Amino acid sequence: MSETKSEEEIPVVKKKGKLKPLLLGTVLIVLFGGGGAAGGFYAAGIIGGGSEQAEDPNKPKIVLKDGTAVSDKEAGKAAPKQSSSAFKVTYHQIEQPFTSNLSNSDSFAQLSIAVSTYYDERVFENVVNHEIAIRSAVLMELGQQDAFELEAPEGKLKLKKRLREIINQTLEEKTGFGGIEDVYFTNMVVQ
Repeated sequence: MSETKSEEEIPVVKKKGKLKPLLLGTVLIVLFGGGGAAGGFYAAGIIGGGSEQAEDPNKPKIVLKDGTAVSDKEAGKAAPKQSSSAFKVTYHQIEQPFTSNLSNSDSFAQLSIAVSTYYDERVFENVVNHEIAIRSAVLMELGQQDAFELEAPEGKLKLKKRLREIINQTLEEKTGFGGIEDVYFTNMVVQ
């Protein structure tokens, strides 16, 4: 008997393959990535759920011509912009005029405005309750206007549109809902 070991007795060292951990890692990444994406879509309401949030009872409702107040859902989300003839428009005059120096000149402007809505009286309650914030925003915008632009009809229309935007923006910041459909100049002096 020889002292050397035969090939059968020598232990064979197997190389560990890198394929198995790589495959396992890839599967885990796909599972967690897909699960995370699905969870994100579910949380965003894109998939699953199917349940609609209950409408806020404090949100103003659209008023039909017959005086019936209905929710946006019942009236159709964009209904006032599509067909205003079915809705009752109401107006509110903001009592005190707005007076401000105009941009880059010695001129000033004084204007009185009224606002309109297709929604119920809660919109005007919000306007009254947040009139100081609205006045501040309107005065800031008025102070940025140019006297020559305000003399032209296009400049007045541009200001009117911008005032509607900032009044709605202010109301949305303060109450979560704007609701102003239009702004009207009831008096305007530029000197």
